[in-house]
Amino acid sequence: MSTVAANPFGSPADLHRVLADLRRQSPVVEVALPTGSTGWVVTRYEDAQRALGDPRLAKMTSAGGFSYRDMIPEDVARAVGRHMLALNPPDHTRLRRLVSGAFTARRVAALRPRIEELAEELLDGIAGADEVDLIDRFAFPLPIQVICELLGVPAEDQADFRRWTDAIVTGPMNPAGLPPALIAIVGYIRTLLAAKREQPADDLLSALIAVHEQGDRLTDDELVSMVYLFLIAGHETTVNLIGNGMLLLLAEPARWARVVAQPELLPGTIEEVLRYEGPVQNASFRTATEPVELGGQIIPEGALVLVALLSANRDADRFAEPDRLDLDRPAIPNLAFGHGIHYCLGAPLARLEGQIAFGALARRFPDLRLAVPPEEIGWRSSLLLRGLSALPVRPRG
Repeated sequence: MSTVAANPFGSPADLHRVLADLRRQSPVVEVALPTGSTGWVVTRYEDAQRALGDPRLAKMTSAGGFSYRDMIPEDVARAVGRHMLALNPPDHTRLRRLVSGAFTARRVAALRPRIEELAEELLDGIAGADEVDLIDRFAFPLPIQVICELLGVPAEDQADFRRWTDAIVTGPMNPAGLPPALIAIVGYIRTLLAAKREQPADDLLSALIAVHEQGDRLTDDELVSMVYLFLIAGHETTVNLIGNGMLLLLAEPARWARVVAQPELLPGTIEEVLRYEGPVQNASFRTATEPVELGGQIIPEGALVLVALLSANRDADRFAEPDRLDLDRPAIPNLAFGHGIHYCLGAPLARLEGQIAFGALARRFPDLRLAVPPEEIGWRSSLLLRGLSALPVRPRG
């Protein structure tokens, strides 16, 4: 019988040290989870990449042994469990094919001028301030405005999404807030879909309603579920990418000075931030449909599996000096956005927003500084995401 290790996700500030210990000592290990159940955590790059591509490790809709289905009405549970991230082939294959037809590279590239405009407007709002929370004033509102405009969500409703999505992504840690948030967001999406059917517009939501291939269409539950996924995944990862990246750059003023002086570093900087302190710490949950050998361990049938992306991206067998943030690091693919059939469809949009955000901040506030020591900045509590609770900065240094 295997020994269950302690929960490695209980202290976000100490997470990298704990994950490094697991990579060295127990790279595939069963751990206690904050939900009260156990799961197998995969921490090395090679094992993580294999796990992400192994069809025997199937997607599941419960989170770390915590299931929302008995806490909400059946129609709501059904409506948030029919998106690509929660499904396996052939359902996943069908949905990704349909949605990819609407979420095209052309549509993403066309967003650049508007993202740049939104970034400048937000930075205008903090230009005269002595101190601001960069998460609250920039890293959150930029991607939420982008995804809401892309989908066609009214601007006046965006504040509601921050409250709902925060409750949803922290649900396994704070279950009391999850049911009302899920019920509210599903009800809102259904009302919005009805309005878009009556009055289609040039937005992704209308495109999703209209999309078809060989007579196939998204069902009502699939539509709600895909909009739900886009609203949450479409902004949460980018909030964390911007917040985590700015903390890393500002923690060493010389590093920020390089980005200010050399904007050509931005694409590589984004990739290094994704590797070093990515926005997602664990890939969405999987379960073993049969016994699976991984990293010298046998994961039993029915076991929960968490692929630790944050850990895999600091594996010394894959990356030289992995615990050093290197803005000149040669381009080596990382697992920040996953791997295989569930690779993040929104990765190009997140990268684009990150480059625009960092570039605008460097141009407008070259003397930007942290307002508190880096070690005093707190992390959000989540099983899946890796992000800051706040990032106090002084725009004028």
